[in-house]
Amino acid sequence: MKCDRCGEEIPSEEEMEYHEQTLCEVCYMRALSPVKACNPWAVRSAQVLSQMSGGDVHLSETQEEILTVLAETGGLETAELAERLRIKIIDLEVELATLRHMEKTRGEMRGSKKVVCLW
Repeated sequence: MKCDRCGEEIPSEEEMEYHEQTLCEVCYMRALSPVKACNPWAVRSAQVLSQMSGGDVHLSETQEEILTVLAETGGLETAELAERLRIKIIDLEVELATLRHMEKTRGEMRGSKKVVCLW
């Protein structure tokens, strides 16, 4: 059986039902606890942790790649960024939310397009 959200194959008897959808474990957890890029408490927590570590923030390899691509391009739409990084949009959204909380990235409208760019 395949997950209705991500399309990944779900091992037998491990599928989860959520709002009439059959989901894998990862998509089920994300449905129960969705990613929120605009979260003032998460931003404040990131600021406090950064101050406590003397501004030394550890980024994942994917987060570093995101920042590099955005610096090179000046900003991209989410789908285009995911394609360029060769990752799923749902995984990119998690990374972007984290970077947003650290005030490393932000979204802005350019004409009728929503673009992710550096803070």
